[in-house]
Amino acid sequence: QVQLVESGGGLVQPGESLRLSCAASGNIVSINAMGWYRQAPGKERELVATVTRAGINYADSVKGRFTIARDNAKNTVYLQMNSLKPEDTAVYYCNADIFSGAIAWGNYWGQGTQVTVSS
Repeated sequence: QVQLVESGGGLVQPGESLRLSCAASGNIVSINAMGWYRQAPGKERELVATVTRAGINYADSVKGRFTIARDNAKNTVYLQMNSLKPEDTAVYYCNADIFSGAIAWGNYWGQGTQVTVSS
């Protein structure tokens, strides 16, 4: 069974930084896209950043402030968030397209980690 486990959320002040991590585990054969989404209270879940073999994609609202990176050897994706703003406050979810030995290709979500930016 495939699982995505996030870590690294927390409470920070505007202008500060956080680094999120998401590790995939289980009977993994291959991973295609990995990425981060977020959902603020009362809003729909939105894409933050994704990384595939083809390249990297960022939401306009985080370009120049957030950096996504992937460690294929560890099946882990990171999100370095700098110059955080109050509007970045949300639950951040990890997402991945994973080929596992049991189910073939599937899309998986982590449980979410809270990021709060407030003075």
